[in-house]
Amino acid sequence: MAKATWWRQDVFASRAANLQLRGAILRGTRQFFERRGFAEVETPALQVSPGLEPHLEAFATLLEEPGAGKRRLFLHTSPEFAMKKLLAAGVSRLFQLAHAFRNGERSFTHHPEFTLLEWYRAGATYLDLMRDCEELLRHTLKQAGRTVFTYKGLSADPAQKWQRLSVAESFRRFAGIDLLATAPNPLQPELKLLARAAKPLGISPHRGDSWEDMFFRIFLERIEPRLGSPAPTLLYDYPLSMAALARAKPGDPRLAERVELYVCGLELANGFSELTDAAEQRARFARDRSAKRRRYGTAYPVDEDFLAALEAGLPESAGMALGFDRLVMLACGASNIEEVLWAPVG
Repeated sequence: MAKATWWRQDVFASRAANLQLRGAILRGTRQFFERRGFAEVETPALQVSPGLEPHLEAFATLLEEPGAGKRRLFLHTSPEFAMKKLLAAGVSRLFQLAHAFRNGERSFTHHPEFTLLEWYRAGATYLDLMRDCEELLRHTLKQAGRTVFTYKGLSADPAQKWQRLSVAESFRRFAGIDLLATAPNPLQPELKLLARAAKPLGISPHRGDSWEDMFFRIFLERIEPRLGSPAPTLLYDYPLSMAALARAKPGDPRLAERVELYVCGLELANGFSELTDAAEQRARFARDRSAKRRRYGTAYPVDEDFLAALEAGLPESAGMALGFDRLVMLACGASNIEEVLWAPVG
């Protein structure tokens, strides 16, 4: 799509039907959560910390306040921190359709500014999120007047029985690898062990690779294309080193209660049973910041107010982030995210 001419009537007309469908899915999404007692919230895009995942690149800006000078803030990569503060404030069920911002990400399925659907539930776990995903996708697709999702020649019928697959099982089934055996220390998985296991596949580490880099090389080549068709797939129980903000799985300290949703080979959503231990969260933030410094030479600040909310008492809870634009893409059968946006960036 030519950026300078997206507004021309003939160019705009090519995606008018997609935008009509987007509106139907948007209305269906709000209806879904409102019927279940969720409060729709709005939180600021400007934050002290944009999110600390090592590979995310944020947009920075300066906030000028009269008599207080300038402060460096960031456009959030997700509204997660602010929404969890609302959980701590006592909002037990909440959702948001938020504009999120990630620099350095532009492709057929990525956009620098995009829409994230996030929801959080007190007293819930990632098992509840899995049920939410099944019900949400069935409801929104019905509201849009469609019966299947499609993408790049694949289809997924959310009315069929969904596949639930652990990460370890996906590596065994599709790559012949015992993934957990490559992480005898759950927080320090060993690249050499994973590289040795992947050698029969013809997949080798690149110079400077980490265990996680190798994980994704195998995953993207051998596993992801086989997920989410003919029905959506819920991939769960990630290695603890990939926990992010998820809590450890009770009874198996090697794993984290994290789940991702795949439809037609495309990642659609990511969620957790939330980590509520402030000390453990601070330690994870420190590890993530160190990893970002090693690779990119910089790191974002920690949101101390978020850690204070954890210390004050974040309830046992679970939360999910779903790429709303991708959901619309799948419902439309679009191959480019810009085909479902009202206007592109740039």
